[in-house]
Amino acid sequence: MNNILIYALVIVDVLLVISILLQQREGGLSTVFGGEGAVYRQKRGLARGLHFFTIGLVVIFAALSVAIIFFQ
Repeated sequence: MNNILIYALVIVDVLLVISILLQQREGGLSTVFGGEGAVYRQKRGLARGLHFFTIGLVVIFAALSVAIIFFQ
């Protein structure tokens, strides 16, 4: 049981790292060179789905971590 949880945690870890790296940063260096940094933009489409997917992965990561500690 413990090995299954550890393998699942590793898979979730890899997916979490990938999903975080795929997210775009709003603004970037454009605000340094006079770009409009005060505009609030909503996430749409794929970016919104990726945002919620990342949140779901964080919840699963926390649950698996607690489960591994509980079953040891």
